[in-house]
Amino acid sequence: MRATIPCLAALLLLTACEKPAPGGVDIDALNNAVASAVGDPATCVILAEKDTGKVVYRLGEPRICRREFTDCRTPPTVISADVLIALAAKGDERAESCDIQGGASRVGWASGPVTAGEGAKHGPLVYAVNMEGVNALPGREIKARLEPALAKAGL
Repeated sequence: MRATIPCLAALLLLTACEKPAPGGVDIDALNNAVASAVGDPATCVILAEKDTGKVVYRLGEPRICRREFTDCRTPPTVISADVLIALAAKGDERAESCDIQGGASRVGWASGPVTAGEGAKHGPLVYAVNMEGVNALPGREIKARLEPALAKAGL
């Protein structure tokens, strides 16, 4: 019984810190839609308010979102999803991919505005995604899969 109390407290703290989905969208529906579209352990998906850049949703481990990969637009510079979401809030749109690590892996980048669905209860949003690995989707494919998934989830 003693061991369960700290575990229960830790679980409550973790769930208390989880951000709700933007505009009252069902978080489970959003998580499922995003994971079905571009889910992968090496993927980071971030949504932010366009006007402020404030992050309102994140799917992926923080270390994945902070990890820097080749910026396919301007190699050999690097970029992270955390940096890309700030650029997306300023109007940057991407759908790119390139080989990294001497061709041993790939990185895909996508960013742009979220098209608000009818009855949306949130302001303008933007998204940023990075996917890395030998099976990483091209940026155009990430964009083609994610945008309809966000709409399906109620954004």
